[in-house]
Amino acid sequence: MAWLGLLQVEKFLLFTLVLIRVSGLVMTAPIYGTREVPMQVRGLLAFALAVLVTPTQWHTPLAHPGTMLNYLVLVAGELLIGLCLGLGIVILFSGIQLAGELIGRVGGLMLADLFDPAMDAEVPLFSRLMFLLAMAAFVCIGGHRMVMAGLLDTFSTIPVGGAAVPLPIVDTLNRLVTQSFSLGLRAAAPAVTALLLATLVMGLIGRTLPQLNILAVGFGLNAMLSFGVMALTIGAGIMIFQDQVEPALDALLDALHPSPGPGP
Repeated sequence: MAWLGLLQVEKFLLFTLVLIRVSGLVMTAPIYGTREVPMQVRGLLAFALAVLVTPTQWHTPLAHPGTMLNYLVLVAGELLIGLCLGLGIVILFSGIQLAGELIGRVGGLMLADLFDPAMDAEVPLFSRLMFLLAMAAFVCIGGHRMVMAGLLDTFSTIPVGGAAVPLPIVDTLNRLVTQSFSLGLRAAAPAVTALLLATLVMGLIGRTLPQLNILAVGFGLNAMLSFGVMALTIGAGIMIFQDQVEPALDALLDALHPSPGPGP
């Protein structure tokens, strides 16, 4: 056990802070932090990434925190940096899931829900479909690599243990929520418009032919129309999502970049 005496406290603290920042991303970002990936695998991935990143930060000056409270403050700051980067992308995925939920509700398919382990709740079938397609598009455009590259960039803009989370990140996350809501509406607009027109037409038919069972006919028509319009427009919805990934990452990284102080 003599090798324990060779460990430097400063380097050990540096490794733990790098591990905390990486863990914040790995536990939240898509692909890395989905619940389908076992916790043990995510923990091992975070540890392996920290082992690879720490040598690049070996010469970063890190003052001894002195007390446990100061160390916990540093840990919280590092964790928030990783969480903000991962949650920013999760917000976009929430928008594409919202599009599927809107289509399911307007189409009357909310009874066909399924259990989603990623959200630990029952979600509409179309919502899960849109999420999986968005995940596939995210991987195809290299989104997982862009997220990891963004995490590595934060180590040059925000030194380990050297700064708190910049305040502009709060405004950026608020804008991403608005952008995500707009994304969901745009992706669902063709199907929702077609379903609303179909409902209007069925209402007119019901007034013209009162003996027709509109309820029975309407459910079948809405289901058929939902699948038909989705087949024609789902590619456009995923393309809208794809176009938002890189600007969202750029906005997050710009917000995490500390602004320079006032000049003399």
